[in-house]
Amino acid sequence: MTEPSWGRARSAPVTWHDPSVTADAAPATTGLEFLGAIQHGVLPAPPVTALFGLEMLEVEAGRVVFSCRAAETADNPIGTVHGGLGCTLADTVTACAVHSTLEAGVGDTSIDLTVHHLRPVTTAGGAPVATGAVTERGRRVAFSAAEIVEGTGRAVATASSSCLVMGPG
Repeated sequence: MTEPSWGRARSAPVTWHDPSVTADAAPATTGLEFLGAIQHGVLPAPPVTALFGLEMLEVEAGRVVFSCRAAETADNPIGTVHGGLGCTLADTVTACAVHSTLEAGVGDTSIDLTVHHLRPVTTAGGAPVATGAVTERGRRVAFSAAEIVEGTGRAVATASSSCLVMGPG
């Protein structure tokens, strides 16, 4: 069989650890302790981090910072990074910001996510960095916001989210 005119196929292998190890540890730790354990390699990061090249750069109560890989594996047909990568990054930082405020035995899940793309992300723009922060924390629902900047420091997206807080209380 001959090669297609567009060249050889490329691949990007993805390797991860058993996600149940991390999930099993969650109920026994506060959200901040849990995220810190992932950040410092005490617990394995979830598989989605390997898939999208997510890296937790900072974590404190109510605020997190993540970067991700803007590689050609995320390019859309017009040569920019697919908007879904920004949505994944926004969902990650908004939910993790909320999670960082939770007591042991309490979990959360996203209820909604609104992302406003301000300009296209390109692989040439450098790794996108997103900051997520809690804007309001209630007993059952928490609200958070995110800003995503590309490697040059230019804002490429903003987002807001609400998360259901699940557990005791």
